[in-house]
Amino acid sequence: MSPSASTLTGHCLCGAVTITVAGHHDPRVGACHCRMCQRWTGGLFLCFTADVSAVTVTGEVTRYRSSSFAERAFCPRCGSHLWFNDVDDAGQPKGYELMPGLFDAARAWPLRSEIYVDRAMAAVPLAGDHRRKTRAEYEADNPFIEGDLE
Repeated sequence: MSPSASTLTGHCLCGAVTITVAGHHDPRVGACHCRMCQRWTGGLFLCFTADVSAVTVTGEVTRYRSSSFAERAFCPRCGSHLWFNDVDDAGQPKGYELMPGLFDAARAWPLRSEIYVDRAMAAVPLAGDHRRKTRAEYEADNPFIEGDLE
């Protein structure tokens, strides 16, 4: 599946936050099994990527700086997870990793990749023919990562 420029609209559980993606995004889902994502989501983190210029957010959002290079966001009213972003030194997003469950269109999207596969919980194995990387492989390719939580 190739990158898409179609318009998507999604929202949190209570509807207080709406996210519109009107531009370049990847209509495939990535999965992360690192301990930080497990603690944040209760199992595994799923996302799709979108360019900063393509994303418009309306409604109140709470941001949490979860590491020196990233933030996580959620709706302060219902608690729905909204995104994970790498951020620059000023705290501005470099790109969005949006939660696919917020968008009805994402229900049909395939899994593109899976990281920290050696840290996956036994209850959430993911089947399919997609790229997989262990903790060591992913962190070797991304030296700015501070390492997974122990």
